[in-house]
Amino acid sequence: MGIFDKIRGEFIDIIEWLDDTRDTIVYRFPRYENEIKMGAKLVVRESQTAVFVNEGKVGDVFAPGTYTLTTQNLPILSTLKGWKYGFNSPFKAEVYFINTRQFTDLKWGTQNPIIVRDPEFGPVRLRAFGSYTLRVVAPAAFLKELVGTDPVFKTDEVTGFLRQNILGKLPTLLGTANISVLDMAAHQEEAGKRLAASLTKELAAQGVELPRFVIENVSLPPEVEQALDKRSQMGVLGDLGRFTQFQSANAIEQAAKNPGAAGEGLGMGMGMALGQRMAQGMQGGTAPAAGTPPPLQGAGALYYVGIDGRQQGPFDTNGLRTLANSGQLKAGTLVWCQGMASWVPASSVAEVAALLPQGPPPLPPS
Repeated sequence: MGIFDKIRGEFIDIIEWLDDTRDTIVYRFPRYENEIKMGAKLVVRESQTAVFVNEGKVGDVFAPGTYTLTTQNLPILSTLKGWKYGFNSPFKAEVYFINTRQFTDLKWGTQNPIIVRDPEFGPVRLRAFGSYTLRVVAPAAFLKELVGTDPVFKTDEVTGFLRQNILGKLPTLLGTANISVLDMAAHQEEAGKRLAASLTKELAAQGVELPRFVIENVSLPPEVEQALDKRSQMGVLGDLGRFTQFQSANAIEQAAKNPGAAGEGLGMGMGMALGQRMAQGMQGGTAPAAGTPPPLQGAGALYYVGIDGRQQGPFDTNGLRTLANSGQLKAGTLVWCQGMASWVPASSVAEVAALLPQGPPPLPPS
């Protein structure tokens, strides 16, 4: 019995592979010096393909299922071995199990920036990164072109090759898309689908496909992103002239409520006025020359009016007259215009006082 057990151990009865990893694409069955017995069981599980290789030549390919190996289901190997009459002798062949499931969450990224011509900003340097999925669709071609005689072929052995193909296609995709970087986020899914289709077509000879390609982010250099942030801030502020005018009036009002800080408030108001002049220059207006005195009160100045504890205005002469006629502008109402150090009663400003309702003259003595 010992001799028969030894002889029986030289033959392989069951050929199968249980994958306990998440990154093995190809696994060569460990035959060593043993021979495969004709009539042995071959078990190919779902998401697997078995490929027989004899003396360096790819032979028969088996889809998922359980097979009893005979010359009938090994036609190519039988031809290579010369079994013309179904001679059921043991044989030596290499059996490769190829994992045909999708390998997900494989990463890619640009090591160096890609220079493209943006329709809005001109030439810009872009970086991008994302992920993709890989699947073997032609096991025999994959074995010939990429695996060779490697007994265990993992995903990290092919990702470098795929990354080179991705980075070779990405500049063409971004350069011909004619989409601004600001609108790129809305088109990333469409761009990913186009790139996946292009790469799958190019990699068909290697027996693989990329079912899914994801562009997670496209970024600009830090200095360009900072400039875009400044541009966004200006868009939020809107009219810089009205913004600085509002800030100036608020500063002067606070100074009037706090006499001890009048000097500080006045200085802030002057700073805001300077900012207003700068904003007018940016908007194409003409800033007054240095040393020009503030406008005279009689030259149609604009006044702010304190009504019910709130700042209103600015008002021109017609606006002040309307307030006076409605009773909102009175002799004791505080007013202020550009060039005044503080808020003063309306009766102390000749131009405004002339607009106040005048009472009848005193009666003559009896």
